[in-house]
Amino acid sequence: MASNVTFIGAGNMASAIFGGMVHSGYPADAITATATRDATLAPLAERLGIHTTTDNLAAIEHADVVVLSVKPQIMRQVCETLRDSVQKRRPLIVSVAAGLSAETLEQWLGGGLAVVRCMPNTPSLVGAGASGLYANPRVSDEQRALVGELMTSVGIIEWVEDEALLEAVTAVSGSAPAYFFLMFEAMEEAAVKLGLSAESARRLAMQTAYGAASMAMQSDRDPGELKRNVMSPGGTTERAIEYLEQAGLRQALDGAMQACAKRAQEMSAELGKG
Repeated sequence: MASNVTFIGAGNMASAIFGGMVHSGYPADAITATATRDATLAPLAERLGIHTTTDNLAAIEHADVVVLSVKPQIMRQVCETLRDSVQKRRPLIVSVAAGLSAETLEQWLGGGLAVVRCMPNTPSLVGAGASGLYANPRVSDEQRALVGELMTSVGIIEWVEDEALLEAVTAVSGSAPAYFFLMFEAMEEAAVKLGLSAESARRLAMQTAYGAASMAMQSDRDPGELKRNVMSPGGTTERAIEYLEQAGLRQALDGAMQACAKRAQEMSAELGKG
């Protein structure tokens, strides 16, 4: 019998996860989603066949897993409203909210709970996500496996044993789709200067990125070797790579990821006080 999973919040990320669960074969009648407005929930119930309600307390009454998917700024208020019911039921808590530690969430919910933090990214919306996961010591092997099942419905997962490493996950995958979107913008602008239409440049750049990622994921060779295989001595690719190296691409990416991780750490401290 499938575990009952309740999503507190039915925004884009939550919708991607429970939509992926249903499409992967998870029983729709074991999933409940909540939101503040029926207008948000009605299309989800009709399209996916899941249970929906605007009553958070009713939604978690029979939940084995509670997925907290509201904005970090209102998480404390939501958790404190749920506290008594959560303490009675003691479900597994899964949070997809950035910047809030497992300890903070556990305190707001009354303590003594199994908590998993999940750092997904926006490609989860198209089933191509990459999520980092951390489980506090109260999470059982069976619960870890269940969370893995939920999150692999929208992409790949990587467990980290140190919660602080979720900041690194934020830098390398959580925020990283924007790095590639920036690169697409820059490549499109450069290609237009070379004479291509913006539409053609965009399609070629995106398909090339998709192809390169697909090759890398299917290969047992490291990215450095794959890069060298594209480069002919004295050729066009070698010239382009030499320019990027001299322009400091590696240093720029390192600096960006360090800044991202630092801001994730700052946000965790700020939100934990709220």
